Amino acid sequence: MHFTSETSSNGVVERHFTLDGITGVLWSPAAATAGAPLLLLGHAGGMHKRAPGLVAHAAHSVTTAGYTVAALDAPGHGDRPRTERDMHCGEAIYRARAAGEPIAPIVADYSWWVAERAAPECRAALDALRELPEIGADAPIGYGGMTLGVVTGLLLAAADPRIGALSLGAVFVTEPLLEVAGRIGVPVQYRIPWHDDDFDRASGLALFDAFGSAEKTLHAHAGRYHEVPASERASSTAFLAEHLGRGVPA
Repeated sequence: MHFTSETSSNGVVERHFTLDGITGVLWSPAAATAGAPLLLLGHAGGMHKRAPGLVAHAAHSVTTAGYTVAALDAPGHGDRPRTERDMHCGEAIYRARAAGEPIAPIVADYSWWVAERAAPECRAALDALRELPEIGADAPIGYGGMTLGVVTGLLLAAADPRIGALSLGAVFVTEPLLEVAGRIGVPVQYRIPWHDDDFDRASGLALFDAFGSAEKTLHAHAGRYHEVPASERASSTAFLAEHLGRGVPA
């Protein structure tokens, strides 16, 4: 892991890094405590590691719970090169919207394709991050994400027992995703956007029902998937703190 830049603002240290072609960012408290929980955030499709909502979530987790937070650019996103398929998917979504056709089948297929590569990259990044002295090998790990980030997080959590809790947002639900959800056993908090025509409420409820976790919580919020209220961000932080612990006092 090679750190390429470092800045600090309002008690949050931000460091950008690269790892075998993966580009990422790490946010830490100015006075980090070794062994404090590590939160990995997955961005939405078409976004990147410093999407505004993701940065706000990271800052809240650092300043209120003392977490260290990391985010990676998924393959074909952010500072990473795009393939022909990446470009084709974006064009297909644009054409579907212009024609008034549903984008769910396009996005679901693309998200699965990206997440199958992103999940192993997340595991490699966790290996490297836990070698840092300010994190350590015993740090509890949580995961948060929406859309593409949800698919990546579920594939990651199903394969990596280090993930201790999940806080997830909207996602296009498919049969393969329902199957993976059934293999999830850690606590899950799941949010549904109640007024987003792109996301079917019934499929969202089906995904919640499919989670194999003994402890799972369903939230619904008004508006579209990217219009997440600040109260939901606070709820996510509190949920993760309950199951992973806190780093330093708020």
